[in-house]
Amino acid sequence: MPQLSPLNWILLFLLFWSAVLSMSILLWWSKKIFFEGSTSSSKTLKENKWNW
Repeated sequence: MPQLSPLNWILLFLLFWSAVLSMSILLWWSKKIFFEGSTSSSKTLKENKWNW
């Protein structure tokens, strides 16, 4: 395996942490929207005959 230059290591480091950060933000955002939707529709949840 050829040796990577320091610039490539820095780019790989930034790419890895940007991917981790973006995935964590996406997971947080999807859970935030889900919980906000479930709390705001608590009245319609009682009226739902399927109890979803």
